[in-house]
Amino acid sequence: VGLEPLPGQGLEVRFAVKLRVQNPNDSAVSFNGMALDLDVNGQPLASGVSDQSGSVPRFGETVVSVPVSISAFSVMRQAWGVAGYQPGQEVPYRLRGKLADGLFGTRRFSDSGTLNWPQPPSPY
Repeated sequence: VGLEPLPGQGLEVRFAVKLRVQNPNDSAVSFNGMALDLDVNGQPLASGVSDQSGSVPRFGETVVSVPVSISAFSVMRQAWGVAGYQPGQEVPYRLRGKLADGLFGTRRFSDSGTLNWPQPPSPY
């Protein structure tokens, strides 16, 4: 759904990742924690956890927020990996996470796709 910048420390960048979680099941899904990992171009970029709790209603959706960190090493690895990309070229991503609810109540989720490499800013 979106990203909001958060204060970082040292050489890390932090964001609050807002996700729309949908439940296609006939019963509500409760959770009391979340974990999230984001890979871009086949390499880890960001990860985070949250102790947020809530419920996703049956055949419904809710928006949750997870703070994630991006290390300086991850940024350098990504810059090296996409150095030859041209504007408009597709860059693959994969998002993995879980909604936790006790020992046997964990629900895993994932999404993948491509992002278009942006055009460089105009010098004018």
